[in-house]
Amino acid sequence: MASKVTSWFKKKGKAVSQVNTDYAYHHSSCVCAKQQTAVRQSSCISESQATAAMAEQGYTIPAFRQRSAEDGTEEYQRVSTNVEKGLTVIQEELHRMRMATKTQVESLNLQREVKEMMYKKVIPSETPKMPDFLVALRPHTVWEKTPVKLFCTVEGNPRPVVKWYKGGAPVDPLSAPGKYKIENKYGVHSLIISRCAVSDTAEYSAVASNPHGTATSKASVTVKRAAGTGESCQLNLVPHLTEIHASKLEVSLLDRFSVSFGTEGSCISLVCSMVVVPDLPNVPPLVQWYRDDKLLKPSALAEMSVGGGSARLTLPQLAKDDEGLYTLRIFTKDGTAEHSAYLFVSDAAAPVSGAPGAPMSVKAYDINSDYVLVAWKAPNTVNEAAISGYFVDRRESGSDAWVQCNDAPVKICKYPVHGLKVGNSYHFRVRAVNSSGVSRPSRKSDKVTALDAAESERLQVIKIEGRYDILIHDDDLEGYVTIPGQPTEVHASEVFKSYIVLSWTPPRPRGRVPLSYVIEKCIAGTGAWQRINTAVKLHSPRYPVFDLQDGQKYQFRVFSVNLYGCSEPSFSSEPVQRQDEDANSNTRWKSILASSLPVQACPRPPGQVVATRNSKSSVFVQWESPKHLKNLMGYYIDGRIVGSKEWFPCNHKPFKHCRFVVHALISGESYTFRVQAVNVFGLSEESQESTVIAVEPALGKAVDYATPSSASGISMLSCDGSSMTLVWKSPKHCGGSKVNAYYIDKRNADTLVWKEVNVAAVKERICTVDGLTEGVFYEFKVQAGNMAGVGVPSAPSSPMKCEAWTMEQPGPAYDMSFSEVRGQSLVVLWKAPVYIGASAVSGYLVEMAKKGSSEFVTLNEEAVCHRYLQVSGLQEGETYVFRVRSVNANGVGKPSQLSEPVCAKALPGTQEIVASVDEETGDVFLSLEACEISETSKFVWSKNYKAIGDCPRVAISNKGRTSRLTFSNPDKDDLGRYSAVVTDTDGVSSSHTLTEDALNTMLELSYAIRHPIVPLKHGLDYEILEKGQVRFSLQAVKLSPSVSYRVIVNDKEVTSGEGIKISHDVATGMIQMTVDHFTRASEGTYVVQIHDGKAKNQSSLVLVGDVFKAALKEAEFQRKEHIRKQGPHFSEYLSFSVTEDCTVLLTCQVANVKKETTFHWYKEDDEIVPETPPNVLSGACALAIPLFSRKDQGVYKAVLGDDRGKDSSSFDISGQVFDDIINALAQNAGASASELVLQCTPEGIRLQCYMNYYTEEMKTSWKHKESKIASSEKMRIGGTAEMAWMQIYDPSDKEKGKYSIEISDGVQTHSRTFDLSGQAYTDAYEEYLRLKSAAFAEKNRGRVVGGLPDVVTIMEEKSLSLTCTVWGEPAPEVSWFKNEQEVASNEHTRVTFEGGKFASMVINKVTPDDSGKYSINVRNKYGGEFVEITVSVYRLGEKIPEPKLGQPKTPAPPPATPTPTPKSQTPVSMKSPTPASTPASTPIPKSQTPVSMKSPTPASTPASTPIPKSPTPSRGVKSPTPANTPASTPVPKSPTPSRSVKSPTPPRSMKSPTPPRK
Repeated sequence: MASKVTSWFKKKGKAVSQVNTDYAYHHSSCVCAKQQTAVRQSSCISESQATAAMAEQGYTIPAFRQRSAEDGTEEYQRVSTNVEKGLTVIQEELHRMRMATKTQVESLNLQREVKEMMYKKVIPSETPKMPDFLVALRPHTVWEKTPVKLFCTVEGNPRPVVKWYKGGAPVDPLSAPGKYKIENKYGVHSLIISRCAVSDTAEYSAVASNPHGTATSKASVTVKRAAGTGESCQLNLVPHLTEIHASKLEVSLLDRFSVSFGTEGSCISLVCSMVVVPDLPNVPPLVQWYRDDKLLKPSALAEMSVGGGSARLTLPQLAKDDEGLYTLRIFTKDGTAEHSAYLFVSDAAAPVSGAPGAPMSVKAYDINSDYVLVAWKAPNTVNEAAISGYFVDRRESGSDAWVQCNDAPVKICKYPVHGLKVGNSYHFRVRAVNSSGVSRPSRKSDKVTALDAAESERLQVIKIEGRYDILIHDDDLEGYVTIPGQPTEVHASEVFKSYIVLSWTPPRPRGRVPLSYVIEKCIAGTGAWQRINTAVKLHSPRYPVFDLQDGQKYQFRVFSVNLYGCSEPSFSSEPVQRQDEDANSNTRWKSILASSLPVQACPRPPGQVVATRNSKSSVFVQWESPKHLKNLMGYYIDGRIVGSKEWFPCNHKPFKHCRFVVHALISGESYTFRVQAVNVFGLSEESQESTVIAVEPALGKAVDYATPSSASGISMLSCDGSSMTLVWKSPKHCGGSKVNAYYIDKRNADTLVWKEVNVAAVKERICTVDGLTEGVFYEFKVQAGNMAGVGVPSAPSSPMKCEAWTMEQPGPAYDMSFSEVRGQSLVVLWKAPVYIGASAVSGYLVEMAKKGSSEFVTLNEEAVCHRYLQVSGLQEGETYVFRVRSVNANGVGKPSQLSEPVCAKALPGTQEIVASVDEETGDVFLSLEACEISETSKFVWSKNYKAIGDCPRVAISNKGRTSRLTFSNPDKDDLGRYSAVVTDTDGVSSSHTLTEDALNTMLELSYAIRHPIVPLKHGLDYEILEKGQVRFSLQAVKLSPSVSYRVIVNDKEVTSGEGIKISHDVATGMIQMTVDHFTRASEGTYVVQIHDGKAKNQSSLVLVGDVFKAALKEAEFQRKEHIRKQGPHFSEYLSFSVTEDCTVLLTCQVANVKKETTFHWYKEDDEIVPETPPNVLSGACALAIPLFSRKDQGVYKAVLGDDRGKDSSSFDISGQVFDDIINALAQNAGASASELVLQCTPEGIRLQCYMNYYTEEMKTSWKHKESKIASSEKMRIGGTAEMAWMQIYDPSDKEKGKYSIEISDGVQTHSRTFDLSGQAYTDAYEEYLRLKSAAFAEKNRGRVVGGLPDVVTIMEEKSLSLTCTVWGEPAPEVSWFKNEQEVASNEHTRVTFEGGKFASMVINKVTPDDSGKYSINVRNKYGGEFVEITVSVYRLGEKIPEPKLGQPKTPAPPPATPTPTPKSQTPVSMKSPTPASTPASTPIPKSQTPVSMKSPTPASTPASTPIPKSPTPSRGVKSPTPANTPASTPVPKSPTPSRSVKSPTPPRSMKSPTPPRK
């Protein structure tokens, strides 16, 4: 039972601090509420009288009007005349007003305090108590020669004695009779100073002391001297009262609002009355209201007013959202006055009996143009049925109609509302559902507008000169993109049972046109994609997906769509499966803990719940938080009276902390409590119930004290055979006040009787017990005590044998503690052992183990000599135990007692020590702001973990949660590790190592603060202006109008004058000097000295040597440039550019030209006359260089001139410039390059790449299988102006593979490829063979090389000789024809063919009948050709006929059947050559000329086929070569083609056409 009693002290110190901070007034008022009721009734009359007295017009503030300058002068003269009289009247009236008001306030406070003291619960006289100030001193500011009264109230037992001090010196009333008066009435101590002088300005302190301690209260008194008394009086000092600011008022809080209770839908007001000095109707105090530390603003739901002596907050329409801790903060002359109290709002009556309460805190998150994510907090369900889901309603702004968003209740406190209209504003509300019905709706959410937040992120605002804003949309920065890119990073941002929220990153680039998205889903692994948003045009990169099957895993992908088309799909998301919120909680948590998934289940129940006494109507409840706090919204606390089965809710809105004060309880009744955790998935299971506690006030009034819990861990540090030195651990809970006493009991282990060891209290946790018997076993127990009394005793220690220690090793260290506990590190501290062994302790070893494990690991391999160790590499959230072994020359001693388990986790809000420099004083200091603190907390600073006492090197000051350690004169002796510990907290501590570098940096900053300088944006520098002037300038960060400066050149101050202009600009901080004539005499040192208030600075510039020469050269150049620009000149000199058609342009810009201005182009001093004369009036001239190559290298010059002058610009196209032009051409060519094209030739295979322009100077390389190709006999590389090619001669299988061409422009490489393998190579190779064969045939066919004329005119009886040279391989056959009839050799006509080369036909004694068209047919197996000659024979004496070429006859088609011989024609026996396979029976039609002719023999003509005689072909036309004529086909004789026409080529089996150029 004792253990149960002691457990409710857990974290008492911290809890008391929080409670007292939040509900200080309520605690004090509830302790003696009944007694104060009568006091308040009796005090109402006196307070109303005081209020009425204060309302009387004791002093009327003069209404000072606005005066003009003339009126001001007259008024000043008038006041100056009677200044002494006027000031005296004003001072007397002001003094009377202030004294009357202050007297009334002090009287009310004294009456209130005395009456409260009369009815307070008196501490028993037998309980000692150190002095404590109930009412502390307050600072005062008074006029000279007026009285002031300092008073305070102090308590203690025995009654303290109060002494007064001024500036640390005791106040002696006898030293100045009549000036000081010290009083003590009813426990109120006061010091009255009758007539204050300026010398009375000081810090006064009241020191209260009794045998148990000392307490001090301090306040400052400031005495002001009225204007005109020993000082000059100015007119503007008179109306000072009109300039009072609200924060300069003195405010004292009187009646304060207490803990309040309300119901949903009702109205409540929180009112706090106050006294304001001076009370000005037009200057009310500055008041702020907070709820749960969040500033409230006036609205329809929170009406605020201040005036008439009170501050009021009215909540006209209560909802559970309004529940919380309300704080009133008033800004006063001395700081702020605050008061806090809790407001509870209970559920209104449900519309249906048993229905749940309304949800609360409805807010909209993740606002998009397509959907809004609505979240809320679940209501507390105590006796109602569990909530089965929620309905979400929406309403357009301006409408009264609510629309339900979900058909089925959603089971989590979050829901994505989709189907919104872009640009419309909405409100949302939520209703809870259980088996009994639907709850009342929640309070509506704030208005939200359906807009895509991503669109605003695509806007950039650029400020120009701090005045103009330029709005740039990301669309303006993107190129003209048509088809958008694909979205990226598709993933499920939220996964629940009802839906999955998909998120993705928009494409880049996305284009300028509006963009939408299409989502597809498929069951993982199937690949069957199905579109989701068929009816919804989605614009935002997020979308909720519903209607997914249970137990299936899905994948998603997204397309980008605009008016130009659809993008490629994004990469598929990872498989996603909906989470089941209805699964068993324990099963869910086990699966979640076993996996790496985020927590998506109801929270686990809180840990142990402890209830402690707080007041006569309230109980303080605290609990342990669940292990997993992610997304935790807070806790609900339920209570019930012992013996009742009905639970009641203690709060109606989730409370975020692990401690809570339950109010409105029945005094004397016993209660038990339980706690539930809340997150977005609902409520956890109920925690275990707390132990039963009766509602009774705790001991004390201003602070609720209790006795400490029991000590623990009693162990022995040393034993000499007759005494033992014991040590123990301090109580876990101090009871709200410092533990200042320990009492030890002992007993023989064989008996049950306990005996006291000490009668006087032991203040430390170590004690030596004497008078023991050696060899006997003893047990010990310890009780801790504080100002509330002595706590319960500890459990008995284990039996300890009284036996002298004689081991040579040291004893155990003790008193282990921890500091600076963080997620991965902490610091272990301990004390040296009492028993040191045979030699001195030389070091310590620290061992560590995880809680529950016996495997200890030694953290330091070598023993440390100091008594602390920083441990790192811990696992955050893991719990560890430590022990220490002492080491001396004889070995390692006993381990210390195990430390308390410590969790490697930093306290929420933990901050580290900050080293900085005070911006005003320049002091170097270390500062720590505690994340938590209690009323009894103290800051303990240490250096190298040794406490810093009264050290003159440092000064420690505390203010609120912050403590500062200031170094008086820091140097190297102050280096080290400084730590600070906040007592009476859960281990708030931090450390900081002050290094030499950091100290030097801060000392430099301190020096800069104490010796300020004018900060400069940039030092003194120079700039050459357009006309050759030189401007020297520097810029300060800030200059005041009173700044002064000096400019010194070569140790001589210069001022503005002829040729020098010095000026400055306060707005920009610029100081500049302009020198018109910068010459060789200007060489030297330039210095600018600045003096601005207390700050100084100077900047120097040395212009000598090469630096000066460069500046002088630049100045002279600018002067010449200025003179040059007076006539026609080049504003931009020659440069080059490359057009889209790869023409190189030399361009320049001209200025200040006129009509008469001439312009000429030159290359290497040779003038170039372009086709289009340059137009100088246009301001631009250009020279085009088409088909640029190496021959275009040289120096180009442009010359511009008229009567005003002449200017020229040269451009040397060689070296790097030539390379740059080639690279620019290569960039154009590479961008325009077509894909590689295959072209077959008789020599091999050619790969061609067409482009805008090609020249061999370009950096072009061909590659085969990633290996570079060099031009050779096997592979030749070349090109034309329009293409680059690579020829493969006599290809083989080795030339198979991937070919590529790379065109480099110096920045990037443009590549085109062609895969010459597989079918592509097969087809190309066949085409190459065909072309090769055709070329071979063409080369070796029969032909006439030369020697024959076209026309022959000959006289009768002459001899005609037609001779020619023929060629063919093999040797061709030659046939002669006359008028398409073959000529046979006879006496008249002799036909010869000699040596396979020379063919001739000689006609002896020609006759007119020999006139006609003759032809020769030269043919071999590869083909042949016909050449025709026209022969004209004339008689002697006749006119020589004009030569006419013979016309070929139209060949008749070969007959399908044997053609009968016409009767008119004479049948002639015609012998034709016998072809190889011509049938003998085929009839041959007769020719018109009955001449026996021999026709060429086809290669494979059937022997029996009759061949019709063909007309003679024209000269130079090839006859067709029949390839494989069938044996049964009659082959007619071909007509004679035109002269020199080749025979047609047999049809190709495959030809690679040349593709059109891109």
